[in-house]
Amino acid sequence: MKKIELDIIGLSYTQTQSGAYALLLGEIDGDRRLPVIIGAQEAQAIAIHLENIKPPRPLTHDLFLNMAIGFNVNLVEVVILKLEEGLFYSELVMENSLTTIRIDARTSDAIALAIRFSCPIYTNEDILQKAGMYIDLDGKTKKPKKTKAKKKKNILKEKSMEELEKLMNKAIEEENYEKASLYRDEINIRKK
Repeated sequence: MKKIELDIIGLSYTQTQSGAYALLLGEIDGDRRLPVIIGAQEAQAIAIHLENIKPPRPLTHDLFLNMAIGFNVNLVEVVILKLEEGLFYSELVMENSLTTIRIDARTSDAIALAIRFSCPIYTNEDILQKAGMYIDLDGKTKKPKKTKAKKKKNILKEKSMEELEKLMNKAIEEENYEKASLYRDEINIRKK
């Protein structure tokens, strides 16, 4: 599948999810934008690096960079691989003098590392078709035209409250907080 390179366009607080931020990625050779909802800690880690702020002690992503340098490991690229149930899945492509390995990572962490390693961020056409948008010169956004015949149904709406709570607890146990927050938001919407 052809890789499409992305760059960070901006980072802002989102009104739709409490405590969440919208990271806006843009196609390098195109006009589509990919919004990614991330947590406050990852937003802070990205913002601190983008603003060239040097904390007195290394943050988690800085520690990872220092360890990688110490062991002669390089982050070659970050790839946003897939989008399932509103969650992006990414991987780190790392190499040393002997091998290349791929490591599963939350997209927010992967991007925080990509900017520290100065490596490219990629995605694919399928993800841009599902979640990308165009931004007109007047600042208005619109979804790209779908090439596929039908949109997938929102699977969360088909789940019972009990199923959602079980899924949320499982996601928390697995430390998949992005997924847990989606379940939490659906539960909160139904309780209102």
